[in-house]
Order: sequence, then structure tokens, then C-alpha cells
Amino acid sequence: MTILVIGATGRVGHHVVDQLVSRNAKVRVLTRDASKANFPIDVEVVQGEILDLDSLRKAFKSVRTLFLLNAVTGDEFAQAIIALNIAKEAGADRVVYLSVFDADRAVNVPHFAVKSGAERMLKAMDFSATILRPSYFIDNEVMIKDIVLNHGVYPMPIGSKGVAMVDARDIAEVAAIELIRRDEAPGKLPIETINLVGPDTLTGEGVAAIWSEILGRPIVYGGDDPSGFEQTMTTFMPKWTAYEMRLMAERYVSDGMIPEEGDVEHLVKILSRPLHSYRETAASLAAAN
Repeated sequence: MTILVIGATGRVGHHVVDQLVSRNAKVRVLTRDASKANFPIDVEVVQGEILDLDSLRKAFKSVRTLFLLNAVTGDEFAQAIIALNIAKEAGADRVVYLSVFDADRAVNVPHFAVKSGAERMLKAMDFSATILRPSYFIDNEVMIKDIVLNHGVYPMPIGSKGVAMVDARDIAEVAAIELIRRDEAPGKLPIETINLVGPDTLTGEGVAAIWSEILGRPIVYGGDDPSGFEQTMTTFMPKWTAYEMRLMAERYVSDGMIPEEGDVEHLVKILSRPLHSYRETAASLAAAN
């Protein structure tokens, strides 16, 4: 059967597509602009979006397994609800859903609350689902690398509790493995939730120390106050999004994103390899400068 990937052009989604293709899965993607979709030749592309019900229904034709990644937008919850309703209508009852770490607890952060609601919907509507809960993406550091490299400051207020940052490649590979496992299962599998974390639980000071070692010069941590971070974010994203990022950062400071016992070992077992580390990405960003 065909596996439908919604959210296929972002940092995680394109890796999911590549991983599925490398495993000989039949893949279809839903994308707003097919002319900009740079997918392997065997991938079927349906042009459209979630809120365009005609294109969404077309995308679900002959599909029983869905990868759902909703972008952080003002209508994210509406998109999740509609996508899952149309999936059920089409008979696509096997889902891998990209949620977020601690979705059910960080309810004051809008996109966490949205994903918690979608998780509840998956359970209430009796989907066969794997819920993936990634922590902070290591790949986000592309946004702040210039501040680190040019000003000697690590600006992301992640606090001292610890955040087990995860690489998008690890997220995508686990997603592909779960998609194929559910798609090939002879019957319905129970809902499972997997925390997606990195191998190291890092503090703000710890991340600054990694950058200092890589660059051979002092890099300082900018501190736990997220107000300056919010102001910086408003220079290249909408103010409501920057405020949401601030709320997320406040959760890092107050609670961290700390793996549960066995999370790292479980991921290593699924992937049959070590997890990508923060140091790898920092070294790559420094080398590319």
C-alpha cells in the first residue's frame, strides 16, 4: 500500500521521504507547490494542502498509512483535526504522528497544546498510531549559529535543567521504521508513544562549552531570560510565533526536556546505531562558516 506523507518538505519530512524510498516503500506526498518539490522520481506528488479538501481526499486515495507533520501555524489544530478526520473517512487508520516532548504537560505553549489535542484525537478515534514526541531539534541551531560564531554568545535560553536535543535524521528514520512496521502489519497494532531524544542532556552552559571547544575560543551562555530571545526572533518571524518560542523557552528553563529512563537505549535499539550528537552538528556548522 501507499504511504502518504504530509509535511514532506521540511527539515524532518524530506528525511522521512528519503528513508521510506530507501526502504522500497511506495510514497505519496501532499505539497502546496509541486514545482518546488525535489523528491526522488518514484515519489508520487499531489499538489494541494490540508485545508483544500478536494486535494486532501485525492491524496488519501488507496492509502492506509499516514505520516502527519503539521507546521506550527495559527491554524495548526484545524489542520490536524481535518487531516485525521479525512484519514478516517478514507480508511487510512494507521498513523505516525509527529507530536512534541511533554505535549500533555506544557499546555500553555500553543503548539504543544495543539499536539496534545491531536494525540487525544488519535486515541479517541481508535487509530493504530505511533506518537513520536521529539525534544528540541538540534537542527534549530542553524538559526542562531551566526550569533555564536560572530558574537561569542550561545543565545538560546535552555536553562540548567537539561534538554536532550534530537537530530532530525534520527526523528525521520524512526518515523520511517514505524510507518513501514504499521503499514505491513497484518492487523491493527496498539497505540505507542516514543520519546525522541538525543544522546546527551545539555544545559545552556554545557552547550556553550561545546562551542568553546570546537571553536577554540570562549563562547558564553546568554542566560535564562527569554525576553531578549523573543525580541531577536521577531526580526525574522511573526510576533505571535516569537512569543510562542518564548513560552517554549520558559518551559526549557523551568522543566527542561529530560529523557525518561530507557529512552536513549530504546532509540538505539530501533535504529541499530548510535544517535547523532549535538557536537556533530556544532562542528559541521563551524566548519561550514
